[in-house]
Amino acid sequence: MKQIIFYITFLLFTNLLNAQTNNNTLQFGDNPKAGHTAKIRDINMYYEIYGEGQPLLIIHGNSGSIRDFENQIPYFSKKYKVIVADSRDHGRTLDTLNMKDSLSYEMMSDDYAALLDHLHIDSSYVLGWSDGGINGLLLSIRHPEKVKKLAISGANLWPDSTSVDPFILKMFTMQYNMMKLQKETIEIKVMKRHFNLVLTQPHISTQDLSKIQCPTLVIAGDHDVIKPEHTLLISKSISKSNLYIAPNSGHGVLVFENRDKFNAEVDAFFNRDYKRITGYELFKH
Repeated sequence: MKQIIFYITFLLFTNLLNAQTNNNTLQFGDNPKAGHTAKIRDINMYYEIYGEGQPLLIIHGNSGSIRDFENQIPYFSKKYKVIVADSRDHGRTLDTLNMKDSLSYEMMSDDYAALLDHLHIDSSYVLGWSDGGINGLLLSIRHPEKVKKLAISGANLWPDSTSVDPFILKMFTMQYNMMKLQKETIEIKVMKRHFNLVLTQPHISTQDLSKIQCPTLVIAGDHDVIKPEHTLLISKSISKSNLYIAPNSGHGVLVFENRDKFNAEVDAFFNRDYKRITGYELFKH
């Protein structure tokens, strides 16, 4: 049990430290040629831009950063203008002097809408993984004009055992309680905020999802930490949705597993017209 807790802590904590550490080698998340910082609402948001074409906003998950998408940026930047940013309180958008007491997905989704405004982008394709998928859903709900098409992977609507594997919830709760007993360094404070976000949010209803009018590709691994029936619920609650369950894949389908197949599926979705299949056509497709 202790080994499992240590592994989860190490994985998330390493993501956080990697996102905040400058290396001498050029890499995604630390690229002077592609990197910019903009005053977005009450934060200084760090973002990078790659490629040309239709804009594609890619949003990372909890305790992650731009660097999570080293397998996506090269692929999509060949035909899209890829915009990747460190979310509020993550990576190089972490402002330890001005961190608010609260942190919410709604705040993050509003940040991304403001980033698109800053870049004079009226509408963008959006791809979100994990918490980035939650932000993508909220961006489509709160700022529908900003999202041309949406692809999300490993998102959930609420933070309980009907949506998330109970084992994962238990591990996160145990680790969060352990962190509360530790001396509150900046790193511990940030990680507590990230864990609290996962354990207490989001709160999106299926009625909220019915407001999404853009075509949406809902993705998860068949062994995701998000329950398959919850992913199906998300897909069924969005009027123009397609569902893709990646075989033999967990929550990291986007970053670690089946990435070539994943990228191709998302790209194909962005490039085809949405079609509702009914009646006799159900036998043809």
